[in-house]
Amino acid sequence: MGFKENDIILFQGDSITDCGRNYEDASSLGVGYAMMAAARLGLQYPEKNLTFINRGISGNRITDLQQRWDKDCLDLKPTWVSIYIGINDTWRRFDSGQETTAAEFEAAYRDLIERTMSALDARLVLIEPFVLPVPEDRKNWRQDLDPKIHVVRELAREYGAPLVPLDGLFAAASVKAEPAFWAGDGVHPSSAGHALIAEAWLKAVGAIN
Repeated sequence: MGFKENDIILFQGDSITDCGRNYEDASSLGVGYAMMAAARLGLQYPEKNLTFINRGISGNRITDLQQRWDKDCLDLKPTWVSIYIGINDTWRRFDSGQETTAAEFEAAYRDLIERTMSALDARLVLIEPFVLPVPEDRKNWRQDLDPKIHVVRELAREYGAPLVPLDGLFAAASVKAEPAFWAGDGVHPSSAGHALIAEAWLKAVGAIN
């Protein structure tokens, strides 16, 4: 796999990717996993002149990515496209009754991938969404989220994209420390949670062992 000179790495997603980035500053990476992964790659490959872009937007669902994909992905001409979406598609079902079925989620996700592959010569990285059981009602979300996690896994397999298997990783981490240590509301990672994501992302793309 490996990164090439002048590669442009795009992190795309919702609030977990956004993580406080400054929308007025096109180079702002926020303070989460995107910044952590970019920092590590910059340290590791200073000679490659890598560029990192964060276009995560808080609250986004898969259809939001579809609507802004030209402007916030294809027009940027990235050579790596990291997609992390899905938790809000589940959350909106439970807080406002807006359901995205697994079939709708898959069709929209596939559309993003196909548009990317037809327009760009880019490597894809797919990050599966996760949820932890804090507060307790998050356990009910599994019925909706689990099929979406499987969609991401199947698409990664179908398109030969590195998969960042966060749901299992956060479940395993929650054996070492309570779930709230990793994500206080079961969704938004703590600093340690973001470090977990960054490490998993770097492993998935072969940057670390």
